Amino acid sequence: MKHSLLVLSLVAALSACTTTSPDVIQKGDAQRLSQVQDGTVLSVRPVVVEGNQSGVGAAAGGVVGGVAGSTVGGHREGAVVGVLGAVAGAVVGNAVERMSTREEAVEILLQLRNGERRAIVQAKGNENLVAGDPVILVTTGGKTRVTRAPAVQAAPKS
Repeated sequence: MKHSLLVLSLVAALSACTTTSPDVIQKGDAQRLSQVQDGTVLSVRPVVVEGNQSGVGAAAGGVVGGVAGSTVGGHREGAVVGVLGAVAGAVVGNAVERMSTREEAVEILLQLRNGERRAIVQAKGNENLVAGDPVILVTTGGKTRVTRAPAVQAAPKS
């Protein structure tokens, strides 16, 4: 049973290694030129991004449940309990994977300088945006993140 929990914990930990946080830049996005647009926050509301169900959790849970169940009783009982254990393990493994990959996020409604409105969902970051905040939308490789706009400094006069 300890082995079963260890395997499920490992699956949960590995599947939780991905993030959509605006504070984390993926390696493939480094040193790429990004498009930047100015905007203003109209509203921010908390949302939850549903977790993954890739099948890894179900597969790992099924294997662990099947092995654990097959050790119960004799040969015939072990086979029956092994099948039941595999099914139960798969259900539990799937739930663990889904719950461990859920993310708290925010839906940000924005107005661009040209008057167009956009909405974007991103994981909660270190910045707490509120209505009226000036922001920039940074788009790299088809993915956009919203961050507070830096203060604009006047260009030196020559």
